[in-house]
Amino acid sequence: VQLQASGGGLVQAGGSLRLSCAASGASGRSLSSYVMGWFRQAPGKEREFVAVISRSGGDTDYADSVKGRFTIARDNAKYTVFLQMNSLKPEDTAVYYCGSGRAYWGRTPDEYDYWGQGTQVTVSS
Repeated sequence: VQLQASGGGLVQAGGSLRLSCAASGASGRSLSSYVMGWFRQAPGKEREFVAVISRSGGDTDYADSVKGRFTIARDNAKYTVFLQMNSLKPEDTAVYYCGSGRAYWGRTPDEYDYWGQGTQVTVSS
């Protein structure tokens, strides 16, 4: 599975961005075969969990630091996962990665099998 993340950029604090993650090469498997998640990594820090969405899209979970501000969604028919980010803060600055996994759920990087290349999000104060 190849994942392509996009939508990052430079935004002022309080602004919004919408990230997209397009999946391809699933060898005929539906995107609904995979749990999908977003992680981020700031310079000098480890990759951290941001959000996860179940195969059907019916269940979601978020890191406490983004709860109430970020929303994860998926469109299985279009092989795409989204991360709507509102009320952005400077501490949200990081490279954001999307991942797909065959595990039942995933809040840690080890639970994911495939990763996109990342998209930079920079929030200025």
